[in-house]
Amino acid sequence: MTEETENDTEKLRELITHARVVLWDFDGPICRLFAGHSAEKVAADLAGWLESRGLHGLLTKSELKTLDPHVVLRAVDRRHPRSDLVAELEERLTQEELRATATALPTAYADPLIRTWSAIGSRLAITTNNSPRVVRTYLEGRGLTSCFAPHIYGRTQDLHRLKPDPYCLNRALNAMGASPSAALMIGDTPSDFEAAQNARVAFLGYARNEDKEKRLRDAGATAIVTSLEQVLRLLRDQA
Repeated sequence: MTEETENDTEKLRELITHARVVLWDFDGPICRLFAGHSAEKVAADLAGWLESRGLHGLLTKSELKTLDPHVVLRAVDRRHPRSDLVAELEERLTQEELRATATALPTAYADPLIRTWSAIGSRLAITTNNSPRVVRTYLEGRGLTSCFAPHIYGRTQDLHRLKPDPYCLNRALNAMGASPSAALMIGDTPSDFEAAQNARVAFLGYARNEDKEKRLRDAGATAIVTSLEQVLRLLRDQA
């Protein structure tokens, strides 16, 4: 093991040891929600639905071509905040996310890591831009609800408070009576990292491929794992 690898392992061990509360992003660290239900198609369908109502002008060319349904949702909310249109669009996205849970791919080692962390007494919460209804549906299917409930904080009607706004992280910390210094967030996107920074919470990046890792590092994240097995192994050593 090189000195650099040893240092990385020690930094990871320190993050895990100090975490009394673990805030999990959902889509990515826990599962690939759209593994069998294309997020790109969902984004295109949302844009198509707007166009069918004569509202294609609400989206710019780049927004029309987006691969991310949240980009579509946020774009419409910026132009018509808290409107019936936004509420209907958000519900359509929620229904697509619910359908996606049937083919969601569990992230390797996520289930045993969640159960182990819960078993040794750490408190866990979900802090996500996905619908909390979707998260509950997935967790119930995996038998993981008791590890998190009732601390599931997802998308609300206040769409301007989606990550990177730290709103859902702060909700979790306040509800659990936890200080930011006692918490660790696990996320896989720059917006997760920025939200953790804004909430003054330590961050551990999960990168399932080189592109994800590059984006996290470019955003400023330094603690990154490419497999949750690394975390599980250290946590079991600690236990």
